[in-house]
Amino acid sequence: MASTATISSATSPSASEASAATRGRVRTRTVLVFGGLTLALVTAVIVAAGSGQLEVSPSEVIGSILHRLGIDAGSMPSHPNGDAVLWDVRFPRVVMALLVGSALGVAGALMQGVFGNPLAEPAVVGVSSGAAVGACLVIVFKITVLGTFTTPVAAFLASLLTTLIVYGLSRSNGRTEVVTIVLMGIAVNAVSAGLIGFFVFLGDTQAREQIVFWQLGSLNGIRWQAVAAVAPLMAVGLAGAGTVARRLDLLALGERPARHLGVNVERLRLTTIVMVALLVGPAVAFAGIIGFVGLVVAHLLRMVIGPSHPTLIPASALGGALVLLLADLFARTAVDFADLPIGMLTALIGGPSFFWLLRRERSRAGGWA
Repeated sequence: MASTATISSATSPSASEASAATRGRVRTRTVLVFGGLTLALVTAVIVAAGSGQLEVSPSEVIGSILHRLGIDAGSMPSHPNGDAVLWDVRFPRVVMALLVGSALGVAGALMQGVFGNPLAEPAVVGVSSGAAVGACLVIVFKITVLGTFTTPVAAFLASLLTTLIVYGLSRSNGRTEVVTIVLMGIAVNAVSAGLIGFFVFLGDTQAREQIVFWQLGSLNGIRWQAVAAVAPLMAVGLAGAGTVARRLDLLALGERPARHLGVNVERLRLTTIVMVALLVGPAVAFAGIIGFVGLVVAHLLRMVIGPSHPTLIPASALGGALVLLLADLFARTAVDFADLPIGMLTALIGGPSFFWLLRRERSRAGGWA
């Protein structure tokens, strides 16, 4: 028996060796995912910038970028208006797609982490519906205090207010429960839907058309001023997401173990929800309602690289940016002289994906992917 045990221990890997091998495979997979996403994103940026009614070749796009950086290399666009189209029309839209996509992807990862549910998304706390109420309000009553920025600012403030209301109503005796937050979010979303319907009823034909178009989501008409307005808020949200990543990993162990490990669960929930509002509020304000990006991207990446938030959050930023950039590219090139709503495209793709994810999670009895 002793000889058999000795042979067995000598021929089979130890638990630590098996664990090290597993970590090595996960690390390799993570490096491949980050490398693939980065390469795909750079390629998509170049292709998206050159695609449209006025075609600019990839080499000319690269040459234009290099010239802007002061590097005299590559060829400039051959069309006389090519460079102006790139920097005045295409690049602002591309950058906004990257910002909005990364914000939605990270927000999805944060919501899934703080709720402990791989099917959670930012809409749970009323961010999108609150933003829609604010936008509808200024559209119907034709409020133009801040000019073209009135609708985005109103949408962002309404989304932040709605999020805080959901969190405030969910608190009881200084604590919040995930189930209570979800139920309050459902109730607030229902009230928001009623208000949106009321505003649509009050509005004239032009206001109704504007509300419908805004709710479908679009990056049409984005300029550098909009990028400059939205970038600081999203930068704060993305930076803040990185600061809570480790604590979200501890929260995944359960509330009681997380508290024993020094995590202030209530503060973490509030901080995370505010971060989600900072990310999704500006995105919805300038791009309209774009669903399923945060849900699907974060969930799929969790399946591939695991649930560790320090790697999942930046991967979700890259994945969300890539998905939205490709969706916007298709939206403005699929039909000549037309700009399809992005929200419609993401819903058509994200809806079936959500059904698949739901069935998968149900078969796993609610476990993490």
